[in-house]
Amino acid sequence: MPLVFGQTVPTADPVLSYPLTDASALTGRGVKLEPVEYLGRKAVRVTMDDSEDGMAFINGLEFQDGTIEADMAVKPLTPPGVRMPGFLGLAFRARTDGSHYELFYLRPGNSKAEDQSMRNHTVQYCEGPDFGWYRLRRMWPWVYEAHADMALERWIHVKLEVAGRRAKLFVNGSAEPSLVVDGLKGEDLKGRVALWGYAGEESYFANLKVTPAKAQPVSNGGEAGGEWTVKCTSDSGVFQGAMKLEREGGQVKGTWSGSFGTELPVEGTWRDGYVELTLRGEWKPAGPKDTAGPAVATLAGWIDGNGAKGRMKVVDRADGQWMAERKQ
Repeated sequence: MPLVFGQTVPTADPVLSYPLTDASALTGRGVKLEPVEYLGRKAVRVTMDDSEDGMAFINGLEFQDGTIEADMAVKPLTPPGVRMPGFLGLAFRARTDGSHYELFYLRPGNSKAEDQSMRNHTVQYCEGPDFGWYRLRRMWPWVYEAHADMALERWIHVKLEVAGRRAKLFVNGSAEPSLVVDGLKGEDLKGRVALWGYAGEESYFANLKVTPAKAQPVSNGGEAGGEWTVKCTSDSGVFQGAMKLEREGGQVKGTWSGSFGTELPVEGTWRDGYVELTLRGEWKPAGPKDTAGPAVATLAGWIDGNGAKGRMKVVDRADGQWMAERKQ
């Protein structure tokens, strides 16, 4: 670090620049890489070999936290009249064999759809291989995807900010994120950065920049067993309770007492500190227009030391977040 008037001043995080005017910085997996000029810019064109999707890894780069940004565009190759929204994105914390990765990707053709539901599918987060778009959309509607303004066959600037288990997606220089994911699903905290493309289209990438940052103090393997004080904040109010959990391998069992009932059975799974827990109880009406009935609640998230947090929902009743502290 440099000295200024006798004081040590920290330098800015280093920016690693990859112009992508050719493919020399990339190693493809299931893809064909070609240097081209597209819409007035030198870029790398990514097309599939025989696979449905594929990646081009940045050589020699391992990434944990920081920012990743690039310009990208997609040109569908499907026949006229065949709907193709286009798919392209940036993967990070990926394994070299492509078996595990975090991914933010775009569907530019959905952005200006007449169907509002389709518009809301423009930007997407997923994790491979366990949390694809279908599972996330069915389990947590509208949480891991959103709308953003973009179009097919136009350059789109994308920036990802990654910090621990949280990431944000920014589009076209916006000061506000289009998508915020608080609780990344991947089990690897660091790995490779890759360009991601899909079959039936040409994906173009240029001006990739990676700015590593100091890693956040999180680690995997958090233990689920113990007694927990839990608070859920949702669109239907606040729910609180106490859980007593035991873990055997990847299975978790225990009880819940508080909102929804007393000594309710809890069952779920554990994967390297990530838990998905379910309990069944009774819903108490929150107002004159609400009705009593069964309550099926799910908590999903990460355990970090003696704390835990993530997404929660009560089927057809509530959606929100939960936090927990282990009793000492």
